[in-house]
Amino acid sequence: MKKEHHYLLTTKWTGNLGEGTKDYTAYERSFDIEINNKANIRGSSDPAFRGDLTKHNPEELLLASLSSCHMLWYLHFCATAKIIVTEYSDSATGVMVETANGSGQFVKVILKPLVVVAEAAMISQALALHQKASKYCFIANSMNFPITHQPSCKTSSASLPDIKL
Repeated sequence: MKKEHHYLLTTKWTGNLGEGTKDYTAYERSFDIEINNKANIRGSSDPAFRGDLTKHNPEELLLASLSSCHMLWYLHFCATAKIIVTEYSDSATGVMVETANGSGQFVKVILKPLVVVAEAAMISQALALHQKASKYCFIANSMNFPITHQPSCKTSSASLPDIKL
C-alpha cells in the first residue's frame, strides 16, 4: 500500500505598506512562511522582481529543496552501505528563464556535492550512490527540468586529491 504524506504551511503576505496593491510600486513582495513548531522563513521575490535581497525567494527555496532532498537520500544510502560520510556540502546552481510575457520556468539545476568520507576505499561507492539518491529524491522526481550532479569526493586527509565523477 502506498503511503500519502501531507504537509501544511501558511504563507502570509507581509508587504502591505498601507495602500495594498493600489499600484505595482505601492507594496513590498515580502511574506512569511509559517509551519507549526518551526522558525518562520522570511521571504520576498527575487530582487529582479522588486524583492528584498536580504530575504529568501521562492527560486532559492526550490533550489534548496532539491539540494537538501538529494543530500538526505544520499546520506541514507551511504549509511546503509557502510560508507562513512564525515562532511557534505553542495554548491547548487539553478537556471530560470523568463519568457517575453513575464512568466518563466527553471530549465536546469546542477548539484555539486563535495563529500568527505572516512577512508579512500569508500570513494568509488560514495560517488556511485549519488545516482541512486537522484532516483529516490521526492523533490527531483516532481520536477520537469533536468537535474544533474557533479559530485566530488575525498577523504579528510589533505594529501589526497579530490576525485570527481
